[in-house]
Amino acid sequence: MPFTHRFAPAARFGFWLRLAAVCAVATSAPLALANPAASIPPSAPQSAIAEVDIHSPYRVVPKMPTGTKTTADHSKFKELQGPFKSGSEVTAACLSCHTEAAKQIKGTIHWKWEEVEQDSKRIVGKNKVMNNFCVSTPSNQQFCTGCHVSYGDAKSGEFVAFSKRPDTDVDCLVCHDQTGKYVKAPYQSGNPPTTRIEMPPGSGKFIEPIDLALIAQHVGAPSRANCGTCHFNGGGGDGVKHGDLDSSLINPPKSLDVHMAKDGLNFQCQTCHATGGHEVSGSHYKLDAKHEGGQYVRGSQHNMGSAASCQSCHGDTPHKGSLAQDLNMHTRNIACQTCHIPEFARGGVPTKMEWDYSKAGQRGPDGKPLVIKDEHGHPTYLGIKGQFKLGENVVPDYTWFNGAVKWMNIGENVTPNKDGVVAINQYGGSATDGKSRIWPVKTMKGTQPYDPEMHRLLAIHNAGFDDAAYWHTMDWQKSIAAGMKEAGLEWSGKYEFVKTTTTWPITHMVAPKDKALSCAQCHSNNGRLEKIDGIYIPGRDKDHQSWIETIGLGVAGLSLAGVMVHGGIRSFLWLRRRNKPGSKSH
Repeated sequence: MPFTHRFAPAARFGFWLRLAAVCAVATSAPLALANPAASIPPSAPQSAIAEVDIHSPYRVVPKMPTGTKTTADHSKFKELQGPFKSGSEVTAACLSCHTEAAKQIKGTIHWKWEEVEQDSKRIVGKNKVMNNFCVSTPSNQQFCTGCHVSYGDAKSGEFVAFSKRPDTDVDCLVCHDQTGKYVKAPYQSGNPPTTRIEMPPGSGKFIEPIDLALIAQHVGAPSRANCGTCHFNGGGGDGVKHGDLDSSLINPPKSLDVHMAKDGLNFQCQTCHATGGHEVSGSHYKLDAKHEGGQYVRGSQHNMGSAASCQSCHGDTPHKGSLAQDLNMHTRNIACQTCHIPEFARGGVPTKMEWDYSKAGQRGPDGKPLVIKDEHGHPTYLGIKGQFKLGENVVPDYTWFNGAVKWMNIGENVTPNKDGVVAINQYGGSATDGKSRIWPVKTMKGTQPYDPEMHRLLAIHNAGFDDAAYWHTMDWQKSIAAGMKEAGLEWSGKYEFVKTTTTWPITHMVAPKDKALSCAQCHSNNGRLEKIDGIYIPGRDKDHQSWIETIGLGVAGLSLAGVMVHGGIRSFLWLRRRNKPGSKSH
């Protein structure tokens, strides 16, 4: 049962006594976050820039320091000796043994980019929803599919729907390469470079072809680096989108993530995101915020709808020792991540916190799109994208969350709230629904094109070398017209810029237990949970209700007075008997 305001009068005094004991121990050591930046040693990976070069080979997969053991030496297979002229030829060779692999892949969200929304049952997914990073996929697929498990026709304007593609268009190597040499060429619809490609055209810069046979002969189970090829680089660069997923997790120290630490448990992604038939559990469209009815162990087929939760390994009462009762009580209403991920973007790679498209379009003295970088070399302004605000060691926002997420699909009518902000996705949850916990989240703030007459966010054409591609000509009118046409939507011909938000769950970068939040970081004025309502948090002034305290003090005072009066009467009667003539005590 949620511990809400209506239970506060009865529970307040007992809880204060227990809290005092917990805080006495917790505050006997320095606060865990007195120096957040010091939580990562100087040797942690540092990112040169957060933004991906849109003309560079797409998503190089770094080689993991230790390969995954396998029962087969693929270099000995005659089917993989090559030469291969395309990625599809490699896939055909793979399917000669792994006969069902492509069919399995084509049934997953990794292929379809579509998912059924939990509550509304609408179809959402990368193909459908708006976002406040690169905004929308329609008309940009030749670039976006550099992060898709497929090959396709690289000719501009001839995008073929995923549902109509042959099995040989499935890209096996992007997930299974163990050499670190596999790349996808930009603007090539997910294809690797098999010939020398000038990029951008006319620049004199070239992407060299890769040896597909060599890569095909060295495949294995996916590593963090394989998954990170796309998931670390979502939104346009390393660490840009999620905040808790970036290249620092390829070989992280224990201080960054206790589960993925290279010198510790060394979890791969699929350790928690258990797979079966190429179906990878877990999705930010389907989240399990508060599992009820028992938790199956990690990897169980019963869990295939969602990734393993913390309870899968740690149970419902994870804390031990003298403070266990009080700490375990918190898990009823607070997600484990809230205390155990004190900040995100802690590995030396910044994440985008704000992206303002209204500032885009400036050119430098040389006539090229303007680029401004901060003292660390991270872009804070790009003429083709606008102005950014970056963050490292970011304290999350916190919200009640029950696992339900409502996304805005392209073309939906919207109304900005009283602050003029459009929420592209909304997290469901409250203190009283019995399904929610307090979760840490990243709130991404954007400013992006909006149709003031038709009241909808606008799809835009970013990528390409045609006259309408904003990254090429920086013409909003042409970019929006092309984007909306490809999306099959009308627009008024007018555009303004509107503020937007998206919310992202924080669930990676779990810190060591001695770096978890201290009591005072929540149980204080202006603490971590200051904006959380519907729950009683000792230590917050706004939870103090003077009439309750007056009654409590009055009851305590009356109790004390009663004890004193009772004791006084007993003492008086004892003395009276003692002094009575003829008494034995006289």
